[in-house]
Amino acid sequence: MKYTDPSYFFDYDHPAIQRITSAYQHLETEQEIIHNLYVEVRDGWRYSPFEIGLTKEHFKASTIAQKRQGHCIDKAILLVACLRAFDIPARLHLAKVSNHIATERLEKVIGTNELAPHGLVDVYHNGKWVKCSPAFNKELCAMYRVDVLDFDGTADSVMQEYNRDQEQFMSYLEDYGHFEDVPLDFIMETFKKNYPEFYEQFKDRDQISI
Repeated sequence: MKYTDPSYFFDYDHPAIQRITSAYQHLETEQEIIHNLYVEVRDGWRYSPFEIGLTKEHFKASTIAQKRQGHCIDKAILLVACLRAFDIPARLHLAKVSNHIATERLEKVIGTNELAPHGLVDVYHNGKWVKCSPAFNKELCAMYRVDVLDFDGTADSVMQEYNRDQEQFMSYLEDYGHFEDVPLDFIMETFKKNYPEFYEQFKDRDQISI
């Protein structure tokens, strides 16, 4: 499999993905396409860590495209599919992070502010791989006084370490590496390993809503 190939998960030939990418067919440079698709996914789908899918269908780019919000992995999958539709090599990257602001609701349920796995995107541009995080939409960043991440393929853009009040916002704890396709078994095992009681409670459902 190449990093531009479609797959069950990165189904960029689906009309729901084509509707997104068709708006950028006129752009002349790869850098413009990367930047515009990044902003489209970052702000077009509200970040929500409170709904976690447990089925293959949930992690299809076309399924995500037809919603208006998504988990960090959802948004990363969507961006990978859109980039591949333009023959731009892209792959899913997973990590473990801690979020230090506005996690009271999550911590009450899962018992920690550590989130695993967290979804990123690797993009191959100008002869090198660079990383980006399309998770946090600009409205959420404004709410929590965090600078919005931008990305055009020239440099890594993965984390807002502090907010504007110099309070710690986010930190990376562990890097799980990159994947050609969506590693559903690995995602589920990582989730189960980090939140065993929570996973056992909801494992027979299609989706966890916190």
